[in-house]
Amino acid sequence: MHHPQLFDNLGYNYSSGVWQFEGHGYVPQGTSGVCIMQVFGAAPPHATTLMVRVYNGSLMYYNQTILVLRIYNRWFRLNLVHNVDLAKVKVFVDGRLQLEADRRGGTSHTFKCGVYAQSGDSFYMESRWKQVRILGKCD
Repeated sequence: MHHPQLFDNLGYNYSSGVWQFEGHGYVPQGTSGVCIMQVFGAAPPHATTLMVRVYNGSLMYYNQTILVLRIYNRWFRLNLVHNVDLAKVKVFVDGRLQLEADRRGGTSHTFKCGVYAQSGDSFYMESRWKQVRILGKCD
């Protein structure tokens, strides 16, 4: 589904259509105050359309909404669907819809996973990822 206007030659940057991140994540106990997955790109003053964070063992949308309690020390499947044209993002954990939110604008987006310190971050920070896939639907 390669379309040059939708993402650049260096990665999976996109500006329209429907895009999905799928990956199996694992966050060890002790990791807190971190972002483990994000949709980078938004309209100022924001830098991201969505962040999935971990605080004290809970998986959260930014630091506002709990998606899943007790996420430590287990593998979970994270799916994030970003419909750029409808300005919506959906977050699924282990196949269950946990959140639907409005996106935050911007003209270019990309998915990122790993571990990114946020305010109140722990000294120890780790996330593990496997079976990561990026899917795009271009019309």
